[in-house]
Amino acid sequence: MDTLKEAVRTYATAHANPDGLALTAVPGLRMMCVEAPRGDLHSIYRPLVCLVLQGAKLMTVGCEQRVFSAGQSVIVSADMPVVGRIIEASRHEPYLAIAVELQLTVLRELTAHLGGVRPPRPSRTLTLFAEDTQAAVVDCASRLMRLLDRPEATPLLHDGISLELHYWLLSGQHGEALRALVDPTSYASRLGAAIAILRQDYQSPIRVEQLAAAAGMSLTAFHKHFKHMTSLTPGQYQKRLRLIEARRLMLELGFTATSAALDVGYESVSQFTREYARLFKTPPKRDVLRVRNSSREPIGAIHSLPPNHSFRGTAPPTDDTWHPHRHVGGSNKCHVLDGVAWKLSFETLRPLSLRFPSATNTCPRLP
Repeated sequence: MDTLKEAVRTYATAHANPDGLALTAVPGLRMMCVEAPRGDLHSIYRPLVCLVLQGAKLMTVGCEQRVFSAGQSVIVSADMPVVGRIIEASRHEPYLAIAVELQLTVLRELTAHLGGVRPPRPSRTLTLFAEDTQAAVVDCASRLMRLLDRPEATPLLHDGISLELHYWLLSGQHGEALRALVDPTSYASRLGAAIAILRQDYQSPIRVEQLAAAAGMSLTAFHKHFKHMTSLTPGQYQKRLRLIEARRLMLELGFTATSAALDVGYESVSQFTREYARLFKTPPKRDVLRVRNSSREPIGAIHSLPPNHSFRGTAPPTDDTWHPHRHVGGSNKCHVLDGVAWKLSFETLRPLSLRFPSATNTCPRLP
């Protein structure tokens, strides 16, 4: 563990953005190093596993607050709106974490190979878990880190390490929840089809009937299970996506509050201002000024990489495998949530969406 902590600290110190988050050229791998407690960071998590190596982080999901500390792994099994705050960190012992996004195709293949009796469907979809970090998981994370120094080895070794990591997670304490993520009849999988639509078309009005149909549910069942899984209604979820993106446009691209509001789909600037202040605790113009006057202040849940960012000689992936660069919406916006975003053109990085089985063809309609 000490070797992994040192490797994460060294890499993040050299490559992290102002929030302490560092992307890597290894698909799905990113890390964080923060030397002091930070304010709230609004994110919508993708399915991932995060190993907390040092320090502690307070995470708020809906009305639930949980503290995750060193030695624990956080598993997020669905697209979740989360507010994170670093609460234990110092210059000598910074908060250190390493995260790997889960690959649904790998989970699906492993689940089919492992077989077993399908567990009964729970009354509520649980999406956020903590468990003591397994030594085997630490070993996989360490080997992924080593690929940063050997980029030529990534195409040969990455898939095998990733497969092993997913196996240990599936065989662990919360394997059933991960199986549900790729079970086409599960609430998590079916709601994922609706969430993919919200991410893709967050700028446009979306009828809830369209979302319910994508999930293969009645309106009543869809509202109930969507709220249980995400802690938000579909409208609130779409609003969260819009506000996070509007903040990025103002902070990273210099948009005015008016232009940002219109770009993400608001028709009323006054409504945008009210809802922005409600989420971020301050009006947009004041928020932007505060951030620009304090370079060490977190600047939100989405950031853009510089256009000339170098990958130590390794080009960004251009295949259709699961990697940390994910499409949120818009013509050429490829984002990573939980603190970072890439904004690349389709010519260098194709936007990808979560892949879910067709609800129409494979999912029976819920009552």
